[in-house]
Amino acid sequence: MKSKLIYTVQHYVPFPQSEYGGLWVVIAENDSECFDLIVEQDGGNFYEQYYSDLRENIMNSVTYPVAAKMESCIVEEFTT
Repeated sequence: MKSKLIYTVQHYVPFPQSEYGGLWVVIAENDSECFDLIVEQDGGNFYEQYYSDLRENIMNSVTYPVAAKMESCIVEEFTT
């Protein structure tokens, strides 16, 4: 199993789709896997037009190495 990172991704989506956006906490191997997990979990609610912003937000997110061997997953999601 490859080493993983914890991503804290702030993702803003403008009104009327969202009041503020949200915060995603994700365990993933890399930026691509983080993006894929968020899109899969979201089910299209952020709309494709914001996916380029999401990629940039992932690249700019704070990351932390995961000490234990963990599966890739969404740890926490808060969206408005």
